[in-house]
Amino acid sequence: MDTLHLVILALIQGLTEFLPISSSAHLILPSEVLNWPDQGLAFDVAVHVGTLIAVVGYFRKDIVHLVTAWFVSFKGGQTSDSRLAWYVIWATIPAGLCGLIFSGFIEEHLRSVLVIAATTMIFGVALGMADWKGKRTTPLEQMTLKQGLLIGCAQALALIPGTSRSGVTITMALALGLERQAAARFSFLLSIPLIVLSGGYEALGLLEDSTIDWSDLFWGITISAVSAALCIHFFLKLIDRIGMWPFVVYRLILGVILLLIAFG
Repeated sequence: MDTLHLVILALIQGLTEFLPISSSAHLILPSEVLNWPDQGLAFDVAVHVGTLIAVVGYFRKDIVHLVTAWFVSFKGGQTSDSRLAWYVIWATIPAGLCGLIFSGFIEEHLRSVLVIAATTMIFGVALGMADWKGKRTTPLEQMTLKQGLLIGCAQALALIPGTSRSGVTITMALALGLERQAAARFSFLLSIPLIVLSGGYEALGLLEDSTIDWSDLFWGITISAVSAALCIHFFLKLIDRIGMWPFVVYRLILGVILLLIAFG
């Protein structure tokens, strides 16, 4: 792979995986606008591994507490950490099931530039409305199972290209009254099992591939991991100050650009 292509695609994945702006909408731009060749399944898996490393590394202390509390919960007694761990597990199921059932249909019928443009704008407006109308009073420790399941069902919508997994989960969390920090943190924690499941599924297709360039994969993992970690850090640092509207405006502009590409 060309070095410039590798760096840009890895940066796109790292920066857009956790921002509410849709990685699929951005990844389509280089191929559509610049006629870049498809980067291949191996590179897709690699950059997802990078983002997984970033989110696990950033939330490593939280993850240790959640996993420990989850195991202790089997002995009786629930804590806020054990409940949150169960919510992450239950909220992952809808997207996992929908992925198994509908992935073929989505891949065949919903990956057009027009669909991505529409979902980029529609779910961008939904994000803005949720941030505007949401009460933003519920901390993560007070989240309920019902809220977790509804956020998990929203995550299943992210199978549609252009929706944005982080965008739609944060949107639902805000609409249900969670604080911005709580919405973002639960969205990021929720990404971990989904990236593991989807990345593992895609990796199965690489078992017999002898043409893999491991150097490209190493740099793809490294660049996406560093950029994703920086993205998570600054997003959580700034979210209460700037809110979601900068991302809403950005999504609307991006959607218009994609529409021009679709009809150009």
